[in-house]
Amino acid sequence: MRSGIGTRSERRLRSPMRIVGGRWAGRVLTSPGGRVRPTAEELRERCMELLADDLKNARVLDLFAGTGALGLEALSRGAKSADFVENHASALHALKANVAALRARDYTRVFKKDVIPFMEALEEEAYDVAMADPPYESSLAERVVRQWLEVPFARVLLVEHARERALPGRGGKRSVAGDSCLTLFRARPTRR
Repeated sequence: MRSGIGTRSERRLRSPMRIVGGRWAGRVLTSPGGRVRPTAEELRERCMELLADDLKNARVLDLFAGTGALGLEALSRGAKSADFVENHASALHALKANVAALRARDYTRVFKKDVIPFMEALEEEAYDVAMADPPYESSLAERVVRQWLEVPFARVLLVEHARERALPGRGGKRSVAGDSCLTLFRARPTRR
């Protein structure tokens, strides 16, 4: 049996999850535990750094939202609105509790839906920023990227995935942190 305070990931699971920056910095978020793998604070901070120029007054989509940490972090840093898509009951309960605790109901919508059909119904540039944090062990990250490449439903797509997983498409900017990777895609500007 090991002694000490545990591995970095074990410590993260025991410590409260908080909003990292912006107007709600330091606010504690509810987490259901179990199957949900909340995005670590350090990784969320990196997400927000990558999206810093895109968040002001942005319409944000948080796919596989879990606790809503990514979308709420974006709202805390200046996004205009956030839509959350989540299908698991325990995560939805935590997500709704977090939205209520931050008094963010007026500029959020929560959809209890499967992400894939939700995404497939979206029109081009329905959102400014989309973030996806699917389960690492699934092929859902690839499906999100393929759908976005077919119909870029957001100007910017940020996908969190396992470091060893390669995503389809070209031009994605990768940022590695431990066993996780963030890949950022930008849609080509449309000519109007």
